[in-house]
Amino acid sequence: MSHPSTRSRGPGSSPARRTLTAAARAAAKRVERADQEPREAPEPREAPQHRKPRREEPRPPSGRTVVIEPPDGWDDPPEPAPGRTDSAEGGSDDSDGTDGADLVLPVRRRRLGTLSLTVLLLAALVAAGVLGRQYQQGRVTEQAREEALAAARKAAPVVLSYDHRRLERDFARARALLTGEFREEYARTTKAVVGPTARKYRGVVKATVVTPPEGGGPAASVVSASPDRVVVLLFVNQVTESTQVTGARVDLNRVRITMADTDDGWKVSAVDAL
Repeated sequence: MSHPSTRSRGPGSSPARRTLTAAARAAAKRVERADQEPREAPEPREAPQHRKPRREEPRPPSGRTVVIEPPDGWDDPPEPAPGRTDSAEGGSDDSDGTDGADLVLPVRRRRLGTLSLTVLLLAALVAAGVLGRQYQQGRVTEQAREEALAAARKAAPVVLSYDHRRLERDFARARALLTGEFREEYARTTKAVVGPTARKYRGVVKATVVTPPEGGGPAASVVSASPDRVVVLLFVNQVTESTQVTGARVDLNRVRITMADTDDGWKVSAVDAL
């Protein structure tokens, strides 16, 4: 018995069975391909509606300028007024809008004004003190002129006169009107020279301050003056009698007398014949 060239289908085979077998094979192939391919990451879950997701700002790369958009609801701050100093720069912002420089300038002006007034006041006080001192010194000097001139007029005839009959008395009266080194010099000269000469020649010297013919005060004037020293110029006539001359000899002299203020009043400190 010969075998047929084609298989005969059994009584249980049908088209529906063949379809299921092909579908199973296709599903097995898909599973095999899925195992070989890389798995994709699961998609992120959506955030709940009641919470707003945070938006992450991208980091700017180094060395580049990135413009960042302000968040929603952000209002730009008001621009500062011209001339105002920002507090971040060390200035002070006043609530009423007053510029700090506008406040500092009047304060400096007031300080400068106060300093100027103080300097002027001190200068005025110093000037007043100087003027007052000069005025006081002027009054004292004027008083010294008057007192020294009167004392010189009285002292000159006593110091420049003597009589051999009463030398000790005349010299003592003269020494009482002298002061300083001149007093000592007068004492030495009268003892060593004037006294012996007057006794030997019986000398008598009488001095008087010249009085002008037309009247007025004696011929005396102040050369220089200070509160404690006055120089007086006097015109003095000396009438001398002795055994060495016939009659009386008259000498017209100009005498400069220096007066010094002492505790006992004005005294003669120097006599110079001119």
